[in-house]
Amino acid sequence: MTLRIGNASGFYGDRFDAMREMLTGGDLDVLTGDYLAELTMLILGRDRLKDPGAGYARTFLRQLEDCLGLAHERGVKIVTNAGGLNPAGLADAVRHVADRLGIPVRVAHVEGDDLTAAYPGALAAHAYLGGFGIAACLRAGADIVVTGRVTDAALVTGPAAAHFGWRPADHDRLAGAVVAGHVLECGAQATGGNYAFFRDGDVRRPGFPLAELHEDGGCVITKHPGTGGFVDVGTVTAQLLYETAGARYAGPDVTARLDSVRLGRDGPDRVRIEGVRGQAPPPTLKVGLNRLGGFRNEVVFVLTGLDVEAKAALVREQLEPALGKVAEVRWELVRTDRPDAPSEETASALLRLVVRDPDQEAVGRVLSGAAVELALASYPGFHVLAPPGKGSPYGVFEDVYVPHGAVDHVAVLHDGRRVPVPPPHDTAVLDEVPEPPLPEPLPPGPTRHAPLGLVAGARSGDKGGNANVGVWARTDDAWCWLAHELTADRFQQLIPESRPLKVTRHVLPNLRALNFVVEGILGAGVAAQHRFDPQAKALGEWLRSRHLDIPEALL
Repeated sequence: MTLRIGNASGFYGDRFDAMREMLTGGDLDVLTGDYLAELTMLILGRDRLKDPGAGYARTFLRQLEDCLGLAHERGVKIVTNAGGLNPAGLADAVRHVADRLGIPVRVAHVEGDDLTAAYPGALAAHAYLGGFGIAACLRAGADIVVTGRVTDAALVTGPAAAHFGWRPADHDRLAGAVVAGHVLECGAQATGGNYAFFRDGDVRRPGFPLAELHEDGGCVITKHPGTGGFVDVGTVTAQLLYETAGARYAGPDVTARLDSVRLGRDGPDRVRIEGVRGQAPPPTLKVGLNRLGGFRNEVVFVLTGLDVEAKAALVREQLEPALGKVAEVRWELVRTDRPDAPSEETASALLRLVVRDPDQEAVGRVLSGAAVELALASYPGFHVLAPPGKGSPYGVFEDVYVPHGAVDHVAVLHDGRRVPVPPPHDTAVLDEVPEPPLPEPLPPGPTRHAPLGLVAGARSGDKGGNANVGVWARTDDAWCWLAHELTADRFQQLIPESRPLKVTRHVLPNLRALNFVVEGILGAGVAAQHRFDPQAKALGEWLRSRHLDIPEALL
């Protein structure tokens, strides 16, 4: 008995047509949509400040207007976290759409994640719930289930638990569903999108992924026939490493052991996932806190031609009096210029100024006035990419942890009944996993100084203020070299901005992969825009571009 679960959204703003593509492209039992991220919760929180009835992903409603009839005709259940900060409000809105279209659907929702009242000063504080509230709604006959902040994988564990009759103690089965859900959650990232070896297939318009989930928790990751992109062991490995850390991938339903995952090709565009082991979940739930951190502004000066560093020093000296009272001032000189350049753009460097302060005035008119006044009184060739504005609010993300019993996890069924979802009976504190033995190193031989990316893939992402970089080898020999060569110290040599920070390396031999966690590199999270790449999306690609002495046998 197979449960076919597809995905039609990896973030708020993903491809609008994906829901229709997934409903018409092939057989499905359940269609999920992931709309939430740390930054999204902040955006929805600001929406709710303006309108208490807002706080959910409005895109989902527009997609549903176009596709609700299709889902009903095909008997496909829809499960989504598009409810955001207001799942009850979205559930009501879905009912209004269904009534207007004359389509008889049963709509349920899950609540209990909202802990904002317990955290004064927070714009939004939401616990990451598991999948058993979703399962309760589906078991009671819901056609559409709307949630707020659940884990991304809960969109799969919930339907799987309902379909197969799993209970909270079925740790291995639940862990298999968590792994499947983690692969699906970012949509086209599992089908060639954002993939290190993107030239292996046609990724101009990758399709969205689906999982054929089995009763034992194993699954096959694939996509609808005829859709773009491709699914292979590499694309699935990349997504498994995305925004994870060590061998234990903890969630509210189960802790999945990523070091137990085995991948294998199961035919064209088909990858089998098996062997996943699970353990009891930790005794606490993660709570994401979003608050307004103050106001920020930035201006980017273009420095062209000769004397770039002297020009940068002049601007800094000229603006120093206006910035004396600003809480945080950050300058970055980006040397994109080339000598004797064939175009003005390639002859130019960028000097980026970012300021932050609790007072909007301090980063608004004070900065913009001082910067604009330099237009005819500074370095030769003075201009900026865009004039500074009045200063915009920025957010700060923090995660805290509460006992399972601190939340009232409730399934609100389609008939209005409220069913409490009990916390798990068994929990286990996350202990350190001993590092597994490394493979035998390659025998000595000639080497060539070349980019790491010639022999390894990478994918990186953000978790609050931390970033992770997953690196994997494509062959056994490359793994033997990578496991010994790319230590945490070598990582810090290759990525200089990580040197003052804590970098932890995790080894995952089954995936021929290393996962590096860089603590604090993103400051207070994506909404604070601490660095040039605020979500560390390209940190892995930067690493792949760095040169090492690589055995010629691998090249």
